[in-house]
Amino acid sequence: METTSRCSPNDHLVIIGNGMASHRLIEALVKQPTRPQRITVIGAEPTPAYNRILLSPLLAGEMQQEALTLRDTAWYAEQGVTLILDEKVETLDRASQTLATDSGRSLDYDHLIIATGSRPALPDVPGIELEGVHGFRDLQDAASLEAIAQRGGDAVVIGGGLLGLEAAEGLRKRGSDIKVSVLQRSERLMNRQLDTTAAHLLKDTLTQRGLQIITDAQVARLEGDAQGRVVKVHLADGRQLKASSVIVAAGITPNAELGRQAGLRTDRAIVVDEWLTTSDPAVSALGECCQFEGTTYGLVEPIWRQVEVLAATLCGMPTHGYADTPSATKLKISGIALYAFGPTEASAEHDVLSYHDLERGDYRRLLLRNGQIEGAVLYGDTSQGPWYFEQALAGTHLNAYRQALLFGGADVEVLREASQHSPDSSELSSKHSSSKHSSHTTSEAA
Repeated sequence: METTSRCSPNDHLVIIGNGMASHRLIEALVKQPTRPQRITVIGAEPTPAYNRILLSPLLAGEMQQEALTLRDTAWYAEQGVTLILDEKVETLDRASQTLATDSGRSLDYDHLIIATGSRPALPDVPGIELEGVHGFRDLQDAASLEAIAQRGGDAVVIGGGLLGLEAAEGLRKRGSDIKVSVLQRSERLMNRQLDTTAAHLLKDTLTQRGLQIITDAQVARLEGDAQGRVVKVHLADGRQLKASSVIVAAGITPNAELGRQAGLRTDRAIVVDEWLTTSDPAVSALGECCQFEGTTYGLVEPIWRQVEVLAATLCGMPTHGYADTPSATKLKISGIALYAFGPTEASAEHDVLSYHDLERGDYRRLLLRNGQIEGAVLYGDTSQGPWYFEQALAGTHLNAYRQALLFGGADVEVLREASQHSPDSSELSSKHSSSKHSSHTTSEAA
């Protein structure tokens, strides 16, 4: 267990980046009496930290920009934190422990945290640099996409994951005269989280709302006009799509360039140990720009755990260090609830339980190995997702309650309690299962 502080109260702590990870760290630090008294935060954007997860409802016109702000500038001053906005750190000199921004500002530090986040991963295809090609990562991107939606035309979204689908839905909702197509490279939407059935349900729902979903779509090149503006997307199979704008939402690239330039150990991102320390003891890295044991990050849950470890490490509080742990994905795409964890595909060793309510549009699929839940996909009604995940983490053996599993924790508990008082628990379980299935006459159970 680590208890040695990386900072003393008299040290100058400088944080590069004012995104969600950086802000959560600051929130944690200012609560500690052993915090560094001098904290400077440098953000490349002109606004204080905001909730990027809410960019999609902002684009869709469902909330105002002010609702995304995590803290206003006055809060930082009240906490004794110096906030520098609209400046980008260009050089880092580890020997002298100084850095310089694009405005010519020079700062010294005792300990430095790089929390520069990530940027959209751009496909390596001809034409990607054309005018009219956008990402969807920050407030400026959201404003650009809002203008696209209001102009109308043909928008093509590259990426059928969460961010791409949210961008597509936001464009569709915000524009009255816009046609939106989504290109997904794999054979199904959200292939990292959903199985084939759930992905088809999602595709059908989004198609009914007016999106054009194209799977198995490999982008070959983007075509521009004489003015250098995108006008068409060419797919590898010869298909062509009209495009007055292209939005790229097909993964992220860690912003690790500053670490590379400074000579820190890097791979896909800035390499850190379990204390979030880089190859330089005076420098830490946090969030999407860091890499731990070969893994990079794009979801908030593991990054929040990193924040807890780094805050403790900086303030000299006990911590076991960061370790990757299983996590569940809870998502909502324009009102469609999804919950998933574990393997997406079933192997030969898996016992597969599935339930599909055609009338309500609910779907559940569990993967069991030796009586233990190893993976789950829930579409529509996701209320039982956390219970399934809890059982998976605990390694609970559930063979005795297999016939009730698809109906959730309450039904399993009924069986469990009854089996403790019944001389023939197997007969009682059979009756319970039969009763439950007969009460869902509109359902398909496999």
